[in-house]
Amino acid sequence: MYDVIVVGAGHAGSEAASAAAILGSKVLLITMDMTKIAQMSCNPAMGGIAKGQIIREIDALGGFSGIVTDRSMIQFRMLNRSKGPAMWSPRAQCDRFIFSLEWRKVLESNKNIDFWQDSVNELIIKRKAIAGVRTRLGVEFFSKTVVLTNGTFENGIIHIGKTKLKGGRISESPSKGISSQLYDLGFEVGRMKTGTPARIDGRTINFNVLEEQKGDIEGGNFSFLAREKITTNKSCYITYTNKKVHDVLKEGFQDSPLYNGTIKGIGPRYCPSIEDKIVTFSERDKHQLFLEPEGENTIEYYINGFASSLPLKTQLKALRNISGLEKVNIFRPGYAIEYDYYPPTQLRYSLETRKIKNLFFAGQINGTTGYEEAGGQGLMAGINAHNRANNLEEFILNRDESYIGVLIDDLVSKGVDEPYRMFTSRAEYRILLRQDNCDERLTRKAHEIGLAKGNRYDLVNKKIREKEAIIKFLEDYSIEPQEINIFLEKNRESVIKQKVKLIDIAKRPQISLKELSDTVNSFKQLIESMSSNADDLTESIEIELKYSGYIEREKQIANKISRLGRIKIYKGLDYNKMTSISTEGRQKLISKKPETIGQASRIPGVSPSDISVLLVHIGR
Repeated sequence: MYDVIVVGAGHAGSEAASAAAILGSKVLLITMDMTKIAQMSCNPAMGGIAKGQIIREIDALGGFSGIVTDRSMIQFRMLNRSKGPAMWSPRAQCDRFIFSLEWRKVLESNKNIDFWQDSVNELIIKRKAIAGVRTRLGVEFFSKTVVLTNGTFENGIIHIGKTKLKGGRISESPSKGISSQLYDLGFEVGRMKTGTPARIDGRTINFNVLEEQKGDIEGGNFSFLAREKITTNKSCYITYTNKKVHDVLKEGFQDSPLYNGTIKGIGPRYCPSIEDKIVTFSERDKHQLFLEPEGENTIEYYINGFASSLPLKTQLKALRNISGLEKVNIFRPGYAIEYDYYPPTQLRYSLETRKIKNLFFAGQINGTTGYEEAGGQGLMAGINAHNRANNLEEFILNRDESYIGVLIDDLVSKGVDEPYRMFTSRAEYRILLRQDNCDERLTRKAHEIGLAKGNRYDLVNKKIREKEAIIKFLEDYSIEPQEINIFLEKNRESVIKQKVKLIDIAKRPQISLKELSDTVNSFKQLIESMSSNADDLTESIEIELKYSGYIEREKQIANKISRLGRIKIYKGLDYNKMTSISTEGRQKLISKKPETIGQASRIPGVSPSDISVLLVHIGR
């Protein structure tokens, strides 16, 4: 008997098992292959636009994706530096072999986690509540809660041209049985499709003609526990398709499972296959490709932007018409994979299913795509499975608190009609949800439930105190014209004619807080006395100072909407009697069963006037 059983040890399953175990639950992690824990099935990278924020949120909450990324990092870049700080997003290339190994170390070091290598093909359900699982070997394990994180394995089918293989990843068996069981229990089951490119031999790449893309010279990290920036820097490379490549690809369309009707699943809009790109963007004569190293000590490269399910000979011929790849050899072809998913509107905000008590879903089976989205869901499912097993309250994050909150709210309220990928544009409060302040937003919440332990909690409190001390110094320190005017002239800023507070200088758009500290000696001494990373500390303060007006306005809007949004909708409300609500609105409210006004307001088809009527009916 366990408190929590986690089925699947991908990114979602690893975070779920770890979180539940740290909180004190006795956990069983069941995986089909112990050597593939947290496998990077697609590109060997973590983070990116909005995804980097999710990894830092996971870290701030006490998860391990950020720590493992730092331990396996071979390149770091902060994306979107040319835009506002709400858009800045960290991204890291990782050694995919070390990444998996480090995750296994994390999980094996927790004595509350047991492991079982097997495939789960049946859930044990008693009186509409989960009781355990039954495996392919016929072994029964019993548990208070179960978290399903099956990824692309549930009834997975791999497509390479006319070749069809049953599998969850290339050369790996699929999982069967759970989908049909859940369908018989009344769950809606759908099909989705994703894809991955060929992996190529680095020895056969002509790097001399490619554009080198290095990481940030100063390095970086994901985890807020890191005291020094990681500077390991293995380059990626950029090349492009061309008209000849597109013509070769089109020759294979007759055997393409995407275009001959073989693939029925819905594919990802924002990570399309190369054949999708040349059809959708037919006016373009080239598409950018990134060659990403799979690790520090391997010759294997990943071709980001060239996912394909075309026949092997078509893929190889097309690749050999790309600059730098004229003599390329491949290790394995690109392929598409179809798999079962469960529309996430069937979930509560804790990620517990509505139909079966104590059963939780996380990751790609909820219709998402990406390691980061999976990890965030896994962490939340693991916390809530532990809480359910111990009769504790649900742990929910709101949209104005985190990207993870935006992700789960979008899934449960709106559902998905294609694989869901997080973007900064999905968050209406993105100036509040920056990558630099994840620890300040979330670590105290995680500490309260016992997930973020003492050292992490102490560090964020120290960071907050140090920021306050620096801001107070800037507010109190008066600077003389002769002390600052040369610096201002150098930065093409207007000089001052009398003493001003240093904070007024710091708020000027063209003034860097780091450069200001190099000019004002007492300010520099104060920063050097701080224990937090000086660059990260000054960057965070600079953002808050220069965007203070926007931040304050967004907080006010968030608070107003939050007060309204948290109003509970009592169970048993008969929407059919509310004839003042539009027909579509009534149908959507009956189908989605929102628990709060905020959730109801975000359901597509429920209008603001419908919300006004609903508020009247519940006495508000």
